[in-house]
Amino acid sequence: MIQIYNTLTREKEVFQPIEEGKVRMYVCGPTVYNYIHIGNARSSMAFDTIRRYLEYRGYEVNYVSNFTDVDDKIIRAAKELGITAPEVADRFIHAFEEDTNILNVKPATLHPRVMDHMPDILTFIQTLIDKGYAYESKGDVYYRTRKFEGYGNLSHQSIDELEVGASQRTGVEKELKEDPLDFALWKGAKEGEISWDSPWGAGRPGWHIECSVMATKHLGDTIDIHGGGQDLEFPHHENEIAQSEAKTGEKFANYWMHNGFVTIGEEDEKMSKSLGNFVTVHELVKEVDPQVLRFFMATTQYRRPIRYSETTMKEAGVNLQKLKNAFENLSFRKSDAITEHDEDTQKLQELADLEIRFTTEMDDDFNVANGITVVYEMAKWLNQYSEQEAVSAVVIEKALEQFTQWLSIFGIFFLSEELLDDDVDQLIEERNQARANRDFARSDEIRDLLKDKGITLEDTAQGTRWRRSE
Repeated sequence: MIQIYNTLTREKEVFQPIEEGKVRMYVCGPTVYNYIHIGNARSSMAFDTIRRYLEYRGYEVNYVSNFTDVDDKIIRAAKELGITAPEVADRFIHAFEEDTNILNVKPATLHPRVMDHMPDILTFIQTLIDKGYAYESKGDVYYRTRKFEGYGNLSHQSIDELEVGASQRTGVEKELKEDPLDFALWKGAKEGEISWDSPWGAGRPGWHIECSVMATKHLGDTIDIHGGGQDLEFPHHENEIAQSEAKTGEKFANYWMHNGFVTIGEEDEKMSKSLGNFVTVHELVKEVDPQVLRFFMATTQYRRPIRYSETTMKEAGVNLQKLKNAFENLSFRKSDAITEHDEDTQKLQELADLEIRFTTEMDDDFNVANGITVVYEMAKWLNQYSEQEAVSAVVIEKALEQFTQWLSIFGIFFLSEELLDDDVDQLIEERNQARANRDFARSDEIRDLLKDKGITLEDTAQGTRWRRSE
């Protein structure tokens, strides 16, 4: 029974999906104006781990994560680089896909882009105006925050507390608002900026409206899980709730999940581009094994902060190597394993007991820190079993399958000398994604790797088939 800590209620709640056996999950994606740093990547890896565990537990996960490809930062980057805003977005979407692919982050079921949803955004905003939740002001459109009952519930702030902060703001935008708390749904065009036609004049959407539009369009008026970084709790997610529920009249998301920051330095500062204390994935993976980085990031419970340092990365590398050694030690014994053994029933029960312990820990709000402890215990079990004089093929197959499944939840994949069927399927999935991304070099590399291991691929209209060479 999975329990999730719901930011909205500040309590752990039993997970009950809207539709049995299926999960509708939306996670706020990156603003694509630069390479992602490991603080940005933390969200991708944390929710990928959560998604993988839900799938391990038998759920079909419809996972939607957007690309923000219209934004002030993108416009500034376009001017600095001397290219258009869409070209900036295309460049760094490709970079994001490369960086997350090397970290074994599964592509979302759908990666919608803001630019592809302008008609939907305009319709959504017009509905809010028609319902009295929004108003036009000299080419801008603003949301009437006070009209939405319950504003501030997600971030646990009162409207009075929010008013104090908002009343201190100055500038042209303040003069256009009925209330300092109101926020932009549509921004009138400025000279030289990318814009779209609308009933209120040329302009572009505000930041918050895009996720409300894309989440409800692709997952329905009410979704199971909405996730993102801790810094999005307010105002972004608060505003998403206000917009979405005002428009649909339905609860927007049943469970709100927020991952902690990555910190760096002696002062444990939050890693961010604005502070200039960031390390990009693009540069880091040139020096560090991507599997080590993924293991480092994925084995801290998603709500807790991660302190990045060379020391903690080295510790992760040592621990990952211990797991790989255990995997290889038992894989080596497949060559002299016997078909059956008197201890098979006992050993299979020991594996089943470990699996119960693993799922119990992971069911508790995806507690990967405790879950990986059980993985370490299983590694010890693998080592002890591999040292036995006589080992069973049945037990080895079950143990390696279980160990591989657990590690895959954390985005970690080891390959034995003789590839298991699951290993082949995983590599074919990665190859398919590489081909979809037009990364033909990686696609060819995987084909050659499989060929060297005695696996022949056949691409057909129905998908990729494979067979072992005679």
